[in-house]
Amino acid sequence: MNTYYMIMACMAVMAVIVFVALFFFKAGYGYLSTSNWGPKIGNKLAWVLMEAPAFIFLLYYTIRFALSGADTGNSKAVLYIMAGFYLLHYFQRSFIFPLMLRGRSKMPIAVMLMGMTFNTFNAYIIGEWLYDPMLNGGMYHIDWLWSPQFIIGTLIFFAGMAINLHSDHVIRNLRKPGDTKHYIPRKGLYKYVTSANYFGEFTEWIGFAILTWSPAGLLFAVWTFANLGPRAKSLTEKYEAEFGDEYKNLGKKHIIPFIW
Repeated sequence: MNTYYMIMACMAVMAVIVFVALFFFKAGYGYLSTSNWGPKIGNKLAWVLMEAPAFIFLLYYTIRFALSGADTGNSKAVLYIMAGFYLLHYFQRSFIFPLMLRGRSKMPIAVMLMGMTFNTFNAYIIGEWLYDPMLNGGMYHIDWLWSPQFIIGTLIFFAGMAINLHSDHVIRNLRKPGDTKHYIPRKGLYKYVTSANYFGEFTEWIGFAILTWSPAGLLFAVWTFANLGPRAKSLTEKYEAEFGDEYKNLGKKHIIPFIW
């Protein structure tokens, strides 16, 4: 247990460091792609390799727990449902989203490896919390499914997922095949923020933190914002540099509508 919380503390400190650092060092992939991050590989492969550890390791935890037959004081159905939300997101992110990417963009291997590292540790944090009763205290009885935390968190989680998926769809369809020009996304929540897809993902993990009512979920939500918030600001600056007053006059926020 001490090791678990030490790793959580280290990850919390790293979240603060990453949040500050990303205001000065732009993660050079996608629209912010640069040559400053070293060798690159194709985007589709990079996304699979980067995101798959999150899916694979939590699936491992889930199967291991199921096969152990352990009685943890928790409802197994509740644990599997909560883990299923996480696995659903990362199945889509690991194995469906990359196949839908268009163009021939590349991602720096360094960025991919950092993503893999985070996803591996995060799966450990989430998996240990869900399946170790010494950590969760056996709080997930069957009536947890009717608790305000679970109901509200689930609604927020799936609202965030819907926003994320729709926003990705908008971005994918900005250009016709063969077109290499850049366009301003304007549909959906892109009316209000530069990075509606990031807002959707952040919303998902806020929902997950609430529905699990856990420090593990909270840490994940904090990390999500620490990683995506500064990048959203950098994307705003990139759009403003490319489109000038046309973009500035839209009055968009970076990631959270009407706030920031």
